Amino acid sequence: MGLRRWMCAAIVAFAVTTATAGGGAADPAPAGKELVVLGDSFSANDWNHFDDSYGCNRHGPTAWPVQLARLMDVYGTEQVSDTSCPGASIDSGPGWTLGQEAARAEAAGAFGPNTELVTLQFGMNDTWGTSARTLWSSLHSCVFNLEQGCDPDSVAQGRMTDYTGVSGALMAHRMSNAVTYIKYYAPNARIVLVGYPELFAPGSSTICLSILGASPFINPRGRALVEYLDRIDLAQQEAAQLLGIDFFDTRALTAGHDLCSPQPWLNGILDPRTGIDGLPFHPSTQGDAVLANAIHSRYGH
Repeated sequence: MGLRRWMCAAIVAFAVTTATAGGGAADPAPAGKELVVLGDSFSANDWNHFDDSYGCNRHGPTAWPVQLARLMDVYGTEQVSDTSCPGASIDSGPGWTLGQEAARAEAAGAFGPNTELVTLQFGMNDTWGTSARTLWSSLHSCVFNLEQGCDPDSVAQGRMTDYTGVSGALMAHRMSNAVTYIKYYAPNARIVLVGYPELFAPGSSTICLSILGASPFINPRGRALVEYLDRIDLAQQEAAQLLGIDFFDTRALTAGHDLCSPQPWLNGILDPRTGIDGLPFHPSTQGDAVLANAIHSRYGH
């Protein structure tokens, strides 16, 4: 169900409940869950490589929301709702969207006066310009393309997702319906837009990915990818301000531990330094632990 359809359904349901309130007792409103997690694979940190159905039931055992729930003493209880999905986007699809995740959480009674913390981590899987190409569909044609490189002209060549349209105003607009809904039904919650970790140093042109911990893949012409990540980070900060919610600066927290660093907090390919079975380009157990502890320090109890 798309975001607009979900919002329409919510409005219709509210209208029906109001109209029939005098005819019988309505179901009590849910109290809400303490921790609600909405996000993409940087929240879920797991992926079934043999399943392309964008399922939402896989969450890495050391993903930062799992570690955060443990720190909050709510892991494994009814006080947690984690509907984060690998491949999720704000509204671009084809995987789950922010609206669909929020609707799924709402159906489980996630939002209510007792909800304390709602985290959102979205943006990297969306399309932002005229091209329908996403970042992940640009990996082969641009990011791993040593012959042609991944320079800014790769956008015009159709090899890289069009990041020129990324902006905080557009991101806020695309997230506003879901955020407004969450604010209304979880009035006491802190809503936090969680940024992405530092994958590559801001403003750089070199992109790296460790293979087996010893043989790094290096593309010295990766400026387009870095520019995309830089713009997403800035847009998240601006969108959070426009939406009146918090922004958690994960990039600043993980600075100096990018994929090109001697001590990365992100997974390469079969890299024993960070976790041989870790999802490439995504946080290692240590990287997720740093984030979970920092979020708990700021928002936990």
